[in-house]
Amino acid sequence: MPFNFLILILIVILLSQWNRRIQSKIMITIRTVGVAAILAVATGAANAQELFIERNDSSAREVERAYLRGLQYLTKSQTAEGNFSDMPYGSEPGVVGLAIISMLAHGDDPNLGPYAQSIRRGLNFILKQQNAKTGYIGRSMYNHGFATLALAEAYGMVDDARLGPALEKAVQLITGSQEKNPLHAWRYSPESTDGDTTVSGAQMVALFAARNAGINVSEEAIQRGIKYFVSCQTPEGGFGYTSNSGPNAARTAIAVLVFALAKEKDQEYFKSAFSYLQKAPPENSYQHYFLYYAAQSFFHHSPAEWQTWNKKNIRTLTASQTPEGSWDGQFGATFTTSASLLSLALNYRYLPIYER
Repeated sequence: MPFNFLILILIVILLSQWNRRIQSKIMITIRTVGVAAILAVATGAANAQELFIERNDSSAREVERAYLRGLQYLTKSQTAEGNFSDMPYGSEPGVVGLAIISMLAHGDDPNLGPYAQSIRRGLNFILKQQNAKTGYIGRSMYNHGFATLALAEAYGMVDDARLGPALEKAVQLITGSQEKNPLHAWRYSPESTDGDTTVSGAQMVALFAARNAGINVSEEAIQRGIKYFVSCQTPEGGFGYTSNSGPNAARTAIAVLVFALAKEKDQEYFKSAFSYLQKAPPENSYQHYFLYYAAQSFFHHSPAEWQTWNKKNIRTLTASQTPEGSWDGQFGATFTTSASLLSLALNYRYLPIYER
């Protein structure tokens, strides 16, 4: 092996414990110069996760083919302002955020790669939607949570000095809203005094991503959020919307992911939630929303559980993708396509939030 490649491997191993934002930059740079296989060896030596574990499996080729078609659809349907043509959902900053994340998740250089312009346009759109004083993004906390997640995943990967300050303000809005809420949860607006598990899940994942990116997020905020989720767990192990009744698969997948990101997988509430998720009836009303969270939930539980679930998901999504490369759903093609792509993106694992 050439000496330069040995040096490259050594550097990656030595830096394997550094801030995950730095790791992401290294991964993207190495992929860009065509030595991703070397990175996979190096990170494996450092006990990190492999990229595309089943690299020689036909499913890997199916994922790549479907993913590229989906990204092509998103880039073609994006406007010059950075939002997307399917109204009204394509103009929601949270949906734009998910589209950006799906582009980042493919692992191309976000500054010079094929999706760099689309990523920058999308980030510009989100930043313009942010209230300069309060840090609030969009017209609902759903939008704010997913848009904040996009800022967190882009921060440190995209060369844009605006991202850090914007992310800090967005995080402060989330934690400030929680502090004022009697349930220490979140709902539709920053001033809400009640909570639900779907909006709260979006804020919690955004907080974990921001903390991964180096933004200060107190452990107290995390634990308060965990306590709220536990209060909504039903006797069956699933999760209700605003209380511990009426569980469904989508909300349970959200809770499983939140517990996993909080490193709470040894807790009984995580185990019973995942047990419910395994046996839950199919999610028909919010299928692609469910897929986005379920993929991460199964992935964080164990490699074996994820591989079984992932193969089924690949079959389902490759069969239902439209000729244009999109997926159809009740919240518009941009959201549905982005959520579908992100459920497949665990096969790449370039996003910091996708690391075990």
